[in-house]
Amino acid sequence: MVVTVVESNTADHPFVAALAGDGLESAVVRVGAKGYLKEWRSLRRLMRQVQPDIVHTHGYRSDVIGGLAAASVRIPRVTTVHGFTGGGAKNRANEWLQIRSYYAFGAIVAVSQSIVQRLRNAGVPDSLIRTIPNAIDPRITGAPRDATRARIGALADEFVIGWVGRMSSEKGLDVLIEALPNIRQPFKCIFIGDGPDRSQLSWRITRLGLDSSVRWTGVVPDAASLFSAFDVFVLSSRTEGIPIVLLEAMRANVPIVATRVGGVPEMLDQTEALLVPSEQPAALAKAIESVREDAPSAARRAQAARARLERDFAVEPWVRRYQAVYRSVLPDAGAGAK
Repeated sequence: MVVTVVESNTADHPFVAALAGDGLESAVVRVGAKGYLKEWRSLRRLMRQVQPDIVHTHGYRSDVIGGLAAASVRIPRVTTVHGFTGGGAKNRANEWLQIRSYYAFGAIVAVSQSIVQRLRNAGVPDSLIRTIPNAIDPRITGAPRDATRARIGALADEFVIGWVGRMSSEKGLDVLIEALPNIRQPFKCIFIGDGPDRSQLSWRITRLGLDSSVRWTGVVPDAASLFSAFDVFVLSSRTEGIPIVLLEAMRANVPIVATRVGGVPEMLDQTEALLVPSEQPAALAKAIESVREDAPSAARRAQAARARLERDFAVEPWVRRYQAVYRSVLPDAGAGAK
């Protein structure tokens, strides 16, 4: 069962709709932004009803509140740590509390070695830490290039730059925007996603006189299906774990320009993508132009990245590794065969 915690005034959440579309058993817990006690009570009540063998949490609020709810009914806990965003004092305090909660979990899954090191530095025992990179099914294919370019309104001669993510500081869309004046026209930037920085980023595009070169799509549930329209996919993040969006670009055979942060260098090397330092718009623009000017080399890197995906980030071994983690935290080995 997948439990989704949403704001009390949320109507149709796309994630909940996707679960229903996939035929997965799910439940929705509706609470206010600061309804921590209500959330804990609701999750504890649900766990008592369902009686799961394991509770698997993701993210600091889920780790702390969902973890405490599971502890109150004595259910083994596993979490996956996808990354740490840092930022302001409040967020850093939340992450500190999140890491403190890990001592009572049965297993802590880190998606990259950089996260493993962060956990070790914070004092999390090695005996709790497992390393399982994210994975994706390489057999899923997107729509044909002509169809996706028509869908996003890109002309045949436009160089299309794709960016997908949450529009917040850690994802670095502002860095890509600062790079755009150094990229020759014509080009079309497709920004897929939404977030708290959207209005500020849009204002910056207007100030740069680039409105005609940018399309804001908002949240697109099947964003991965649009990747074939891109001539280059850009990941401009300040921090990352093993980003699913980068795996989606690898699967789509799209040339990649990415910042060398977090787990990204564990996923790709310079034979598979162009990696640049974070916070450097000029370097980002130069790498994007390199993809444009040397398409054959970019295509070879994309093919190598696709091969890396099939070798290192396929779903089947990922599932087996998670099954082993689950079995390791169950009260006895026999229960793992259920």
